[in-house]
Amino acid sequence: MGKPMFRNICVWLCCCFLFNGWVAIGTAQVPPADLVLTGGKVVTMDQSQPIVEAIAIERDRIISVGSAAKINKYIGPDTTVIPLNGKFTMPGFIEGHGHFVGMGQSMMMLNLMKAKNWDEIVSQVEEAAKTTPAGQWIVGRGWHQSKWDKPPSPNVEGYPTDAGINKVAPNHPVLLTHASGHMSFANGYAMQLAGVDQDTANPAGGEILRDESGKPIGVFRETAQGLVSRARARDESKKSLEERAAFMSRAIELAGEECLSKGITSFQDAGSNMRTVDVLRNFARGGRLTVRLWVMIRDNNESMNGRLANYKMIGYADNFLTCRSLKRSIDGALGPHGAWLLAPYEDMPTSSGLNTAAVESVRRTAELAIENDFQLCVHAIGDRANREVLNIYEELFEQQPTAISRRWRIEHAQHLHPDDIARFGDLGVIASMQGVHCTSDAIFVPKRLGMRRSKEGAYVWRSLMDSGAVVTNGTDAPVEDVDPIPSFYASVTRKIADNISFFPEQCMTREEALRSYTIDCAYAAFEENLKGSLIPGKLADIIVLSNDLLDCADDEILETKVELTILGGKVVYTLPK
Repeated sequence: MGKPMFRNICVWLCCCFLFNGWVAIGTAQVPPADLVLTGGKVVTMDQSQPIVEAIAIERDRIISVGSAAKINKYIGPDTTVIPLNGKFTMPGFIEGHGHFVGMGQSMMMLNLMKAKNWDEIVSQVEEAAKTTPAGQWIVGRGWHQSKWDKPPSPNVEGYPTDAGINKVAPNHPVLLTHASGHMSFANGYAMQLAGVDQDTANPAGGEILRDESGKPIGVFRETAQGLVSRARARDESKKSLEERAAFMSRAIELAGEECLSKGITSFQDAGSNMRTVDVLRNFARGGRLTVRLWVMIRDNNESMNGRLANYKMIGYADNFLTCRSLKRSIDGALGPHGAWLLAPYEDMPTSSGLNTAAVESVRRTAELAIENDFQLCVHAIGDRANREVLNIYEELFEQQPTAISRRWRIEHAQHLHPDDIARFGDLGVIASMQGVHCTSDAIFVPKRLGMRRSKEGAYVWRSLMDSGAVVTNGTDAPVEDVDPIPSFYASVTRKIADNISFFPEQCMTREEALRSYTIDCAYAAFEENLKGSLIPGKLADIIVLSNDLLDCADDEILETKVELTILGGKVVYTLPK
């Protein structure tokens, strides 16, 4: 072979090699995904790529998002492919404030939320008494006197007396918790077990409602509830460890199932004591938690002092349990006149509500949070309560400034004085609110506050966001149904039952409402790099809905169903056909 021919062959081979190399580079194979969702309207909550068609998932993480053509490259012989058929797909909802175990427990007692009046509740108790052994407690939750179609008779301040329940359940202690959780009703048997009589004094931060003669009628406001609940707890403690453990396990299981069916993949638990956290840690360790929990420790200062280091957990058990915040309450709720106000209630001029925990005690909790590098979350509903909490936060931030945001929160922030709204943005305080509370409470808020105070400071999401504050969303379950859809609807319409909007100038946009239930909730928990949006590297917590929450008509929002819930790359709920 001559040199020219040899040289030509070598050049040809090199060209072939380079060409094949370019082809290989241009058609580089990607490792196949475990799961691909394709052909949908995927709202990522990522501003750089807000809407895509498809997602590729490996194990529990998102590995790519983009067009269907791009994601098709991740489909291998063993890849599970779910066609979305144009359906609206988004990050799993994050419940921003609820009571996880309490929600499960409420599912195992009388549900009083739909009762139209006190007579219906008496009938529910009567039926329960027929199948409950004498001496055992009958418990329920969900009544709200301001939502009944007629007042009870007899009544004190619109609240029922124990006469009706005593008649239908004379041999059972009965304890019925108000929808808000800030008031309870007890019958005569229960009050006898609790040692409550005409001479029992009101505890600090609480009230026992009485008739004209001074006799307790069975209604206990705020901290006074503990008088009866402690009596029930004493009876419960007599049960075997196995019985109590089975009850707790069932509550956790029921709560998890309910969340997944409503598209909730993460749940911010607004206060569990250390014993409950121990149970949740055991559940997480055993792989038995079905929803990701972010838990606030709610215990007394003495119990928390010196022990918090043992309870700080971030991403424990494959990101199913995080515990890095403390919870306190400084007042009660607006419905039962327990929210702490700067001025008296319009419909109860003798009262400005209740301060349920001493300001100094809450300040000490704030100091514990700083000393142990915990986040602080304080329940405050009334304008006086919110001002006091903001004062504590501002004082401690000035004393111990830090370059890293503490992201301290006020839980509910329902009624604010106009002068305090901008302080949220200025201080970087997160307003952890619940959209559905606005429309649920709207029927009585003007009665409690009057129109001026209602307009200026009640559920003022828009004003808070305009101040630069982060506003998150949730339901406060079991105060309300944990379903995010009604809360989303309330956030963007503020419509109440008769189709009238409650100060609609405070509405969120659709995009803002989605943020409040996803990435903003994640931010409020220091988890924005882990969840809340659909970008590569984040957890594959995804839901598919029946309606497009960004574009459907207002009335269609409430018809929306969760068709698919994916947690950590696994389908954990499918809408029954």
